[in-house]
Amino acid sequence: MPRTKSKVLIIDDDPKVSWLLSEGLTSDFEFVSARDGIEGIQMISTEKPDLILLDIKMPGMTGLEVLEKLNKAESRPEVIMISGHADTKFVVESVQLGAAEFIEKPFDVKEVENRMKVVLDRARLRRENVELKREIQSKAGYGNFIGDSAVMQRTKALIEQVADSELTVLIRGESGTGKEIVARSLHQLSSRRDQQFVKVNCAAIPRDLLEAELFGYEKGAFTGAHKTKQGRFELANKGTIFLDEIGDMPLELQSKLLQVLEQQEFVRVGGIHNIHIDVRIICATNRNLEQAIQERGFRDDLFYRLNEITINLAPLRQRREDIPLLVSHFLDKYAKAYQKESIQLSPGVIDELVAHAWPGNVRQLENMIKQVVVRGDESIIAELLAASGMHAVPQPVVTGEQFAAAPQTADGAAPSAGDYSLKGRVGKTIASEEKRLIAEVLNRVNWNRRKAADILQISYRSLLYKIKDYNLNSTK
Repeated sequence: MPRTKSKVLIIDDDPKVSWLLSEGLTSDFEFVSARDGIEGIQMISTEKPDLILLDIKMPGMTGLEVLEKLNKAESRPEVIMISGHADTKFVVESVQLGAAEFIEKPFDVKEVENRMKVVLDRARLRRENVELKREIQSKAGYGNFIGDSAVMQRTKALIEQVADSELTVLIRGESGTGKEIVARSLHQLSSRRDQQFVKVNCAAIPRDLLEAELFGYEKGAFTGAHKTKQGRFELANKGTIFLDEIGDMPLELQSKLLQVLEQQEFVRVGGIHNIHIDVRIICATNRNLEQAIQERGFRDDLFYRLNEITINLAPLRQRREDIPLLVSHFLDKYAKAYQKESIQLSPGVIDELVAHAWPGNVRQLENMIKQVVVRGDESIIAELLAASGMHAVPQPVVTGEQFAAAPQTADGAAPSAGDYSLKGRVGKTIASEEKRLIAEVLNRVNWNRRKAADILQISYRSLLYKIKDYNLNSTK
């Protein structure tokens, strides 16, 4: 439970001072006291005071020496110096060492209380400002994760649930769905947000260099290793490392990564000593890892270790109601970036974008909107859409493991993959139930679309697109 009173530690060799303050001040404070600097330093770690009233002249360790030791700690409470020697030298030195106030003996108890409250209020405001800045910074990366569709709301909720844990996260999705944005959001929403976020694209680094890049190397480990170099894991210590395209990591490196996951240690290339690290690992892939395991291209023990939490990102064609929001975001983003006039796309063009299949997902949409902003002409969208192809929404892809167990038909031939696609069957069932539910709610509210959107807990724009997608018409 949070404290209801501020705890004050009085460090003074004169017991009358402790008695006078503890008896004379209001009940807003809880007091503990120490007779010298050594005892006071010990009590700081055990009592965890909010404020210290510290005498300068004490036998053994002086108040200034106590203040110096406090400054070496990662965090310390606020300090008010109290002394019968109000020499300018002492005052200046106290302030330089971080004292918040200097009070001269003899003092007025009420004045001391007022000064204490001012110092504690200032400290509280600083803490609140720091937390507010951290929250703003953490939300900055998260703000790029745009969409209010049901699937996106579930994804955002999962990110928020697991962000501040130490669980390894595997992000899965097609190319261009925003896997790196999710990884950065997980980092920004975690307690590691003030530490490094280090990205490694396992597919972009040559196989023979990837080990040295990840784990570093010792001087002389190979030709050209003229000095010892830290790897990405060491650079990410206390922070987060994002291993993109983990499915492309060479098999021989996967065992070393497994050691890092299980023991938080590794050996540099050419080294003999274990290096211990504290790193949160986030991975991403657009590959079918289950199929890679069957083909002996990916270790099953590594897969299960990476798979503590899986975040599956839906392709853009499965959350088309988010497209208008994304378009608006990218229009504003690139108008500011290129100092162009803000553009508003016509409803007909928006409808075309919503109907498109988007094989390149959000990345493809972003690149297209960027061109529109630069050229200042929405008419190029029809040309760009035609060039990208795939206007029709593709059927769900059936993975190898879904089709492997398909039974034989009566004539001995294997049934088609589409007939036994779990994803396809479930998708059709969900779509059918969604259509039925939306129609029922619309009819109950006499086709008041805004009221229906509130009841269904989806955005008004999403409802309009679903009405169009399902070809729903009022019967009244």
